[in-house]
Amino acid sequence: MWEIIQAAGWPIWPLIFASVIALAIIGERAWSLRDSVVAPPNLLAQVVQEMQQSGASAQLITRLNQGSPLARILASGLRNARSSREVMKESIEETGRGIAHDLDRFLTTLGTIASMSPLLGLFGTTVGMIEMFSAHTPAGFNPVQLSYGISVALYNTAFGLVVAIPSMIFYRHYRAKVNALVISMEQQAVRLVDIVHGARAS
Repeated sequence: MWEIIQAAGWPIWPLIFASVIALAIIGERAWSLRDSVVAPPNLLAQVVQEMQQSGASAQLITRLNQGSPLARILASGLRNARSSREVMKESIEETGRGIAHDLDRFLTTLGTIASMSPLLGLFGTTVGMIEMFSAHTPAGFNPVQLSYGISVALYNTAFGLVVAIPSMIFYRHYRAKVNALVISMEQQAVRLVDIVHGARAS
């Protein structure tokens, strides 16, 4: 591996740095965007059951505030359960916007890496081409420098694509995942509003 890095020259280092950041983001988002972490499947039913037994108690709201993103959204609704339907929905929407922003964390960076990696690879290719042309001098032809220029050009082009392709795949995947989670949480929050205001049975 070290031989490949040496053959690729100094332009490879920005790509290596970008790849490390991309891998860290991919791993962190895979862990943080799990359904069981963001929107536990049975949470709404448990909240409704407890609310029907003891009401929207301060203990229930406090416990939800310390839980998952969906729990925090439900807590904001229960905090305004005695207010009108519109006020309850507004408080849920306000909390939901903040949570949606948190779920998007680092995805802009991952998308930027996916877009910039081919350009960094192209920059390395340009450096390699300069090395190749520098091999032809008035004193003669330098095959070692020509070979080095070719390796710099090819390795950087290839590595730029190697970083960009999975970064773009995971960026698209996590964007779709966040959208699906936000829609799911919105639907469950609307169900809670309807249950509290008697428009729907639990």
